[in-house]
Parts: sequence; structure tokens; C-alpha cells
Amino acid sequence: MNIVILSRNPDLYSTNSIVQAAIKRKHNVRVINPIGCDIVMDQGKPQIFYRRQKLKHVDAVIPRIGSSITYYGVALVRQFELMGIYTITSSLSITQSRDKLQSLQLLSANNLAIPKTVFTNPYRNSIQTINQVGGSPLIIKVLEGTQGIGVVLAESQNAAESMIDAFNGLQTKIIVQKYISEAKGEDLRIIVINGKVIAAMKRKGKKGDFRSNLHRGGSSEIAILTPQEKQLAIDATKVLSLNIAGVDLLRSNKGSMVLEVNSSPGLEGIELTTKKDIAKEIIKFVENSTP
Repeated sequence: MNIVILSRNPDLYSTNSIVQAAIKRKHNVRVINPIGCDIVMDQGKPQIFYRRQKLKHVDAVIPRIGSSITYYGVALVRQFELMGIYTITSSLSITQSRDKLQSLQLLSANNLAIPKTVFTNPYRNSIQTINQVGGSPLIIKVLEGTQGIGVVLAESQNAAESMIDAFNGLQTKIIVQKYISEAKGEDLRIIVINGKVIAAMKRKGKKGDFRSNLHRGGSSEIAILTPQEKQLAIDATKVLSLNIAGVDLLRSNKGSMVLEVNSSPGLEGIELTTKKDIAKEIIKFVENSTP
């Protein structure tokens, strides 16, 4: 099988891990930088050129689209779809999951537990927004942020008002979210492939940091999930139409809640923590799903 991985850096752990898994299973694999592609549209002939050469003989595509090129990356995946080439993550599901606001709207509408969240236009009174989530402390998230960047904790009413007013003054799109204090800076990262939980780890933020991202110095260990948590993670991927995803859950006094769903989850932290070969499972899914 001829597999294309869309990734800006072939040396990234996740990209390289998938490449090696594909090679071990006797596939031809090629890493293509999305920003080196041209999308060509002609009557009845959608095409993609990479470094001036027309892409041919592609059986399956594994998108690893970074947040900085979401718009173009989604357009590229859509072009592959229009050419009749199988992509393990659809353009629609990338769009839905990458948009924090849209994904939370869909999860909420489908009766999945999430922290109470408010999104308002920047001209609304910040006090009203704060009251909507139940007061401080609260979390403020920039909608374009990733890996914990653009996520701040406002511990007091005054701090929350000042931060929201500052973001609004800059016309920065934000959501305001209830702070789940009982989570104590911990969350769960769960990898789901084709409706099945493959691996799970518990992440804890470094001392003094409420964010649990490993990129920001957090630690991790193998997580033991309840049946309810497994089902919640699976349901979240179904709502967002994702075949492969990293689902982040928070444990609250009211039960676990979905924090975020990632359509292109990093593999390094969870593979090293759980000793699970997730890249191999991704390739096996490609094998079983490609027409």
C-alpha cells in the first residue's frame, strides 16, 4: 500500500513512529509537507502537486496537520477526498475538532459532560460572563491556542474581569470555562482508534501550574479508566466523527468531563508512558479501512 503522511517535519517523534510502523508492515510510505503542495482545480479534474510533481498512486493519507496551518491543511485533505483517496481523518472532522468552540457546542448538544463554558461577543459585560460560569476561579482560553498556550487561570473576581476585558479589548476570541479545582492539575489523555480505547495516561502539571501538558513540564503515568470514562472518550470521538483521536478528560466531583478532543494527538508521551505501540495500531486501522 502507498501511504502519504501529511506532516511538516518528518523528524517529529509521532511522524517518525508512524513511518517506522508502516515500513515494518511492508508499506510504501512518504512524508509530505502540506505547505509544499499546490491544490489544482480544473473541470472534473481535482489534482495535487507536490514540489511541482503531480501526486499519483496514493492509496491512503494520514493527516498530521498542525494548528498553524489548519485552514490550508483542511483544504488539502478535502482535495484528497475529492480525488477519491482515503484519508483516515476527514476534512470535516479536523475542522470540528480543531475549533474549540464548535467542538464544545457539538459535545454539549449530544449530552456529553463538559465543564460549563461561555462564549460571548467582546462587547458584553465581563461580570455577566463570569457569573454565567459560576464566578471565579475560572479558566480563560484563547480559541486559537494549543499545548496549553493561551490558557490562563483567573483566581479572583478582579483578575477574571481584568483578563476578560484585556482579551476583549484586543478583539481576541476567548471562551470562559468553569475551573474544576478538584482535578488538582491532573487530566487523562486517552487514545481512541475506531471506537476502541487503545491507551490511556494520567498527566499532572508541574508544581504551581494548573495545566497538565507534558510539553510544559508535566509528568505522566499509566491511567486506569472506569467503564464510564472509556465510553465517554469513545462517544466524544463519535460526535466529532473521528476515527483516531486523543481525548482529554477531567475528573470532577460530578464525574469525568470532556476537556478537549485532538484529531492529531502526539504519540511520544503516551507511547513512552504506556509502552503501547500506537503507531502500529494506526497503520493496522489504515489497512483495514482502505478500499
